[in-house]
Amino acid sequence: MAADTRTPGGKLLMAILMAALLAVPLFAVYLLVYDRQSQSETARASIAEGWGGPQTIAGPVLVLPYQEQVTETVDEGGRKVVRTNMVWRELTLAPEMADIRTDLTPERRSRSIYEAVVYEAAASGTARFALPADLARFGVSADRLAFDRAELRFGLKDARGLFGAPPAVSVGGRRLVLQPGKGLPSTGGSGFFTWLDASSLRGGPLTATFRFTFRGNGWLALAPQAGDTRWTVASTWPHPSFQGGFLPTRHAETASGFTATWRVGNLALGRSLVTSDAVQPDARAAGGADRYMVAAPAGDYEARVDLVSPVDLYSQVNRSVKYGFLFIGFTFMAFLMFDVIAGVLVAAAEYLLVGAGLVLFFVMLLAFAEVVGFAGAYIVAAAAIIGLLSAYSTAVLRSRRRGGYVAALLAALYGVLYILLSLEAFSLLIGALLLFAALAAIMYLTRNLDWGGLRSAPPTA
Repeated sequence: MAADTRTPGGKLLMAILMAALLAVPLFAVYLLVYDRQSQSETARASIAEGWGGPQTIAGPVLVLPYQEQVTETVDEGGRKVVRTNMVWRELTLAPEMADIRTDLTPERRSRSIYEAVVYEAAASGTARFALPADLARFGVSADRLAFDRAELRFGLKDARGLFGAPPAVSVGGRRLVLQPGKGLPSTGGSGFFTWLDASSLRGGPLTATFRFTFRGNGWLALAPQAGDTRWTVASTWPHPSFQGGFLPTRHAETASGFTATWRVGNLALGRSLVTSDAVQPDARAAGGADRYMVAAPAGDYEARVDLVSPVDLYSQVNRSVKYGFLFIGFTFMAFLMFDVIAGVLVAAAEYLLVGAGLVLFFVMLLAFAEVVGFAGAYIVAAAAIIGLLSAYSTAVLRSRRRGGYVAALLAALYGVLYILLSLEAFSLLIGALLLFAALAAIMYLTRNLDWGGLRSAPPTA
């Protein structure tokens, strides 16, 4: 066997070069994870297609039309002519109080290895409307309002999700006939409405009751409208995530589901209960005017609950790939120590083969995780790679004990990585302490090592 003429510094440089070359397949694995995640999202969207998208509910609001005289100056034949027209305007009245309850029934739907969470929702509630005492401040008097042509409007982001018994809306104990469209701006104009005679508003509050069922997936949001909105959501899904501009005032989560209650006032919304907007003169006659509505509140003014999966395997695999260099660095450093201290020759090809096995772990983790879940896949992939590399190390390092050291190192690394993935809040701290311990051990083991072969060189004149 030829004598090894490489200096320890040269061996270190070679190990670093081999590790750098492995950045290419490691980056390819990262792209593979991203591609599989994109395919998963596409598959989930396909599963939920036709079921109903992420839903936002809004309303109800009471729309009262009235006529107003408008004067305009036009140019006719070079002369200024003043014309007076009657135009329809809409007074939009948000309820003083709205009490809404939504019961969510989640369901997991699968196609091949992909899974999506969809839900059926049953919404019910009451809303109380009243004319403000200072209505004249809005430039409208009660005697100009066409109460007999009022409309009660509801918003639902994806009206295709309506299913089961038709929605039921009652005012004063009388059930009203519903029509499609004329939803609220906060739901993109999607929803339904009903005509009603709101003349009873002259004498006091008007109370509307409603119920409807719809389907959706992913999340459900409410765009509050009332002076005092109370929204209660109950579901058997045990992993809710509360988002949006308003968080629940109370919520309880158990293994069997959750309940949450929001309480939002119009002062928090920064909106008046009374707004108005112009309607084209001929729109009322055509039965239209469904696009002339008050401005929608921003997305930040929503209460929202997401039905999230407790474990997103793609994000976990993605995070594990980011620790790939940690595995390569620790394993290569172990081989380097056997090389420069124990005198066991390790070739560049052997570094590359060991590195290829380390990279293969992440591919196996992704492949098995899509079938058996992340935890089971982690155990299978880690056991396979530890067995493969420990057997190969026994042959390369020419010692079963040294192969056992490599196996113990890999087992410790995979154990620490799983802890890092589980304790996301402390992953940086644990990783920093691990690197510090490794650096201290390497410094101790190589404290007397002549890295450049200069200490044994003869002195020069």
